[in-house]
Amino acid sequence: MPIIEIKNANIYQGENQVLKDVNLTVNKGEFVYLVGRTGSGKSSLLKTLYADLPLTEGDAVVVGHQLRNMHWREVPYLRRKLGIVFQDFRLLTDRNVAENLRFVLKATGWKDKKAMDEKINEVLEQVGLKHKALKMPFEMSGGEQQRVDIARALLNSPKLILADEPTGNLDPITTDEIMTLLLSIAQKTNAAIVMATHDYTVVQKYPARLIKTEGGKVIDNATIDNL
Repeated sequence: MPIIEIKNANIYQGENQVLKDVNLTVNKGEFVYLVGRTGSGKSSLLKTLYADLPLTEGDAVVVGHQLRNMHWREVPYLRRKLGIVFQDFRLLTDRNVAENLRFVLKATGWKDKKAMDEKINEVLEQVGLKHKALKMPFEMSGGEQQRVDIARALLNSPKLILADEPTGNLDPITTDEIMTLLLSIAQKTNAAIVMATHDYTVVQKYPARLIKTEGGKVIDNATIDNL
C-alpha cells in the first residue's frame, strides 16, 4: 500500500500556483530524494504533504489521510503518523534533550511517564545518543543536534519521514553519519523517507530514486545527469 499517493494535484502558495498536475507514489520503506532549484517547489510539496499548505485541486492520500480540503481538526492526526526533520533543528533551547522529546510526546497525547521515558530512551538509542539525554542543545555539535531532531521525528513510530535539507548545515563527515543513520532507519523501521536536498554530492554517494521539481512540474525518476 502506498504511503504517499498524489493524483493530478495542483499546489499553490497563496494564490500563486507553484506545481501543476502532480502525480506521485511513494511506497512503504522507500527512500526518495526531492531535488530542484530554490523556488522550484520542493518546500511547497513537502508542506502540502504535512498539511501546512492546503490542497484544493486534485487528490492526495498521505499515510491513509485524504489531504484535499482537509479540516484543520484532522491535521494533528495526520502529523502523528509523520516524522519531520528540519535543516535548522528547531530544538527548544531552554530544556535538555530528554525534555525536548518529552514536550513532543505530551503534545501528541502521551500521558504515562514511564512509557514516555521508555520511548525517549528507545529513540535516543536508535540515533546513537543514549547517554546524551541530559545535555542542553548548546552543549552539542550540529551533528548531535540533528540526531536529536531525527530522534524527535521517530517518537510516534512514523510511517513517513519528511526531511527538509537535513544535511544542509553539516560538514561532510557529519553528513555521512546522518545519511547512514537515515538509510538505516528506512531499512529497519520500514518507514518511507522523502528527503529534500541541494547536496548533489550526497545524491551521488548514496543513490536512490530522484524526484525533481522544475518548471512547475514534478519529474519522477530523474537522473544525476539531468540535475
